[in-house]
Amino acid sequence: MPFELPPLPYDYAALEPHIDEQTMRLHHDKHHQAYVDNANKALAGTEWEDSSVESVLAELDAMPEEIRTTVRNNAGGHANHTLFWEIMSPDGGGEPEGELKAAIDGVFGSVDELKALVNDGGVKRFGSGWTWLVHDGTGLAVYSTPNQDSPLIQSDEPLLGIDVWEHAYYLKYQNRRPEYLEIWWNCVHWAEVARRFEGADKRPR
Repeated sequence: MPFELPPLPYDYAALEPHIDEQTMRLHHDKHHQAYVDNANKALAGTEWEDSSVESVLAELDAMPEEIRTTVRNNAGGHANHTLFWEIMSPDGGGEPEGELKAAIDGVFGSVDELKALVNDGGVKRFGSGWTWLVHDGTGLAVYSTPNQDSPLIQSDEPLLGIDVWEHAYYLKYQNRRPEYLEIWWNCVHWAEVARRFEGADKRPR
């Protein structure tokens, strides 16, 4: 069936004061809805119109060239934002626990070092994009992507992603992207990130 806009798992104002209600309304109801609508329009009548977003992004190279970029941008936007809402919580912040924390400490040295790398990726991403913590089949990795490119395109499993498009923060933070990135960690839902880590396909790709 065509993609659908998922409901927010909390109220629009629930992430205040870190992310404001107006931003959440515009970001979810307007921007995410547009990605859903545009992806569905591009995929209508193709063999992928009823495929999962994961399958769609994994098979971009097989798609007709005339829709490939539109699908990459909009199905990617749908996948990225669906994750984004889920990895935030009004009760967020703090530190991860258990296997996820052990893996982070083992790869990056500490949670603070991970945060610094993710933030650095977001600050240095020129223009619009995302900064990610992923599992790439061999372990945890951090990188950023342009536009709405999803780690799913290269078969990596996104665990955590921060949107650094200006629509994600400009109403509250204006041009202060580094401040937004620092404050965003007060919203991170580590239990959801841990769930994704535990379910990640850890076979080398």
